[in-house]
Amino acid sequence: MKFAIAVAYNDPTHLTEIARSAEAAGFGAIVLSDHLVYPRQLETPYPYTSNGLPRWKADAPWPDPFVAVGAMSAVTERLRFIVSVFVLPLRHPVFAAKTIGTAAILSGGRLTVGIGAGWMREEFELVGASFADRGRGMNESLDVMRTLWTGGMVEHHGEFYDFGPMQMSPAPEVPIPIYGGGVSDAALRRAATLCDGWASEIQNREELPGLLAKLRDFRAASERAGREFGVCAALRDVYDLDGYRAMSELGVTELITVPWLLYGGDPNSLEEKTDSIRRFGDEVIARLEG
Repeated sequence: MKFAIAVAYNDPTHLTEIARSAEAAGFGAIVLSDHLVYPRQLETPYPYTSNGLPRWKADAPWPDPFVAVGAMSAVTERLRFIVSVFVLPLRHPVFAAKTIGTAAILSGGRLTVGIGAGWMREEFELVGASFADRGRGMNESLDVMRTLWTGGMVEHHGEFYDFGPMQMSPAPEVPIPIYGGGVSDAALRRAATLCDGWASEIQNREELPGLLAKLRDFRAASERAGREFGVCAALRDVYDLDGYRAMSELGVTELITVPWLLYGGDPNSLEEKTDSIRRFGDEVIARLEG
């Protein structure tokens, strides 16, 4: 199991130094999130809080995740980058395939992309995408992207997208791992049957085994049964060595943490953030690997 740092809501100018510090401390990945805008009048309820309100304010920064991956990959050598989750139905899959494929190539194959159907109707209306069809559209978009990434002349004829022979170049030399996000049965089934792993929301420790059991059942009944399957999880109540070991035993492959929040650091101070990253490396990563 590798530890990953979630960098949502951070000052974008801090990201490259966070990445350098994370790699030096032994972290395995950086996790980036995705939104386009925050509307003045947000009517769609946020599905992951009891009051239906997002965890962030309108002015929270949401840099383009793949531009951020390019910057951070340029100052690191082994650190992976997980975009979790990328709201794929907001984008045409040809544009998405070009952006993701380029980021994967320029990062040296260190990119994993978690895809999600999205929850904010206002974003879909802004770009003229169908909110009602977002699940089925995303499934087809995934097929389109993987087809384009194979290289050479390819074509696609589906419900939402249709094109004759064309080639996208450059094509990634190795497959780009795709994780499915979400906790509904439909989202879990998509992750297990169409993807290479699952990207969680923020869960409680007691919730995770049931979700993983569903994923295993869906996976076992699919054409992807027996293939490697990643689990990128964020747990709000796991924060000690025994808990981390337990998550590894459950099958978590990437465990998300935010060291400066764990240690009570100032989230606006780059120095405190990098200090907390080094501290986590010394107190947790080194001890688990020792």
